[in-house]
Amino acid sequence: MLKEWLNRRAVQRVKPGDGRPLPRFRWWQMLTRALFHLRLVNQHGWQTVYAVDVRHQNQAAGYVKAHLYLDGRHHAESKVPAAFPVQDGIIEVRTSAFGLKRCHYITALGTEHQLIPDPASAEGRRARLDRAHPTLSRWIGVLSSIVLIAGLVLLIFQLAELITRAPEGVAQYVGTFTSPIDLSAWGSIVVGLATVAASTERALRLRYHWLLDGGAG
Repeated sequence: MLKEWLNRRAVQRVKPGDGRPLPRFRWWQMLTRALFHLRLVNQHGWQTVYAVDVRHQNQAAGYVKAHLYLDGRHHAESKVPAAFPVQDGIIEVRTSAFGLKRCHYITALGTEHQLIPDPASAEGRRARLDRAHPTLSRWIGVLSSIVLIAGLVLLIFQLAELITRAPEGVAQYVGTFTSPIDLSAWGSIVVGLATVAASTERALRLRYHWLLDGGAG
């Protein structure tokens, strides 16, 4: 029920497009742009091609826009989270601090299908690695999860130490806590960069967990 209400709110934010052509994906846009495609065939055998174009460079300003293209022409746009009405369903678009966490086609029957990333995009290149080297891809995914879990544990240790050592903290009730891991300034920087890289890698696969990826953001 809550998801349906949120989708209705998202649909109300959709604005009509201006008909401009879909710009070609350029290699230097891999860190600032995501492009996904969806091909649908209706009951008469006619093919419709949708494209979802998301530019991340406005994220620092507090918003990201998703653009929907229909057969190569700008059809609609919306701030994310977005829900675009399309043939026999909707396309949901949601972002995290590191990229996309959802770009799915949900049919009227409730089935979900992830859109196909453009081959030139970072998401498309990551998908190609998964197809060409599935074992390597799986280990990269496992490593990303391990890095985020380790980062979360370190964060919990630091917060526990900070809270119990505060002047008006909880030390008088539970005692003080000293983190068993004391990172140097450089160590903290390395851990921070590693967690950003891990969350970015997961975003390229549209993987998101509120505790791991949300905490890293």
